[in-house]
Amino acid sequence: MQDFEGKVAVVTGAASGIGRALAGRFAQEGMKVVLVDIEAPALDTAVAELRHQEYDVTGVATDVSKAESVENLASEALKAYGKVHVLCNNAGVIGERGTIWEATLKDWQWLLGVNLWGVVHSIRTFLPIMLAQGEEGHVVNTASSAGLVPGMGIYGVTKHAVVALSESLSIHLQMIGAPIGVSVLCPSAVLTNINNARRNRPPELENEALPPSLRETDLKFQRYGQRFMAGYAQRAKQPPEIAEMVVQAVRDGQFYVLTHYDDQIPRIRQRFENIAARRPPAPPRYAD
Repeated sequence: MQDFEGKVAVVTGAASGIGRALAGRFAQEGMKVVLVDIEAPALDTAVAELRHQEYDVTGVATDVSKAESVENLASEALKAYGKVHVLCNNAGVIGERGTIWEATLKDWQWLLGVNLWGVVHSIRTFLPIMLAQGEEGHVVNTASSAGLVPGMGIYGVTKHAVVALSESLSIHLQMIGAPIGVSVLCPSAVLTNINNARRNRPPELENEALPPSLRETDLKFQRYGQRFMAGYAQRAKQPPEIAEMVVQAVRDGQFYVLTHYDDQIPRIRQRFENIAARRPPAPPRYAD
C-alpha cells in the first residue's frame, strides 16, 4: 500500500505507547485516524493532542475482548469516515505470574481475551468491510518477540497465536487475490506502559490474594522479571521508532516486522535449530 493520503486507519490500544505513536504517524501521512482504547480519559487526551495539531481524528472507547464492543467500533468508524483502509490490532496486556500451570483461569481469560480474542473480533468484523470496499488496504497485527521464541508464559501463548493468525490471514487474502496486505509486528524492547496493564484489568477477572504455596515461585519470577527489565532498558526503542518501521512495512508489503533484528534473529534461529534437533527449549539467560 503506497497511498495514505485521505485514507482511514483504525488503531487499537491507541491511547499510549506504540498505538499512540502509530496514530500520530498515520495522521502525519494525511490519513484520517480512529483511535481506539479501553481507557477513556487517556483516549480523550490522545485525540485532543492530535486535533490540536489539526489532524482529522476521532476516538472510540472500546473493549476489544468483547465482540459487541468491536462491532460498535466498526459502526462508529464507518459513521465518522465511511471506510477503513488500514487496521492496526495493537491493544495488548501482560500480567500473569508464576509458572504456567499455576496461572489462574482469570489470568488466562484476561490475556487471551485482549491479546488474542481482540484480534479475532477485529478481523471478523473489519475484514468483510475492507474486502467489500474493493480498495487497497493493510492489516497490522501487533504480536511480540515472545510470539517467535519460547518462554513467556500465557503472554507468549497469546502472541504465538497472533503470529499464526496473521500468517493464515495473509495466505487466505493471497488465495482470493485481495488487495489487502498483512504485517505482524513483533516488538522486542520498547518503552511503553504495558507492564502497568493491570490498571485496566476488569474487576471480575482480578485474582484472589496469592496463596502461601505460590509466594516463593512468585518471588522467583519477580527476580527473573527484574533481570529481564535491566537488560530490556539498555536496548529499548521509543514508540515513534516502531511506528516508522510499521509505516515502511505497509509501504513495502513487509510481513514480519522485527524491531530489534540483530538481537531477535539469533533467538529465532535457535528455536528452529531446537525444532530440527527435536530438543526442548532452554530457559532464558535471565532465569538463573
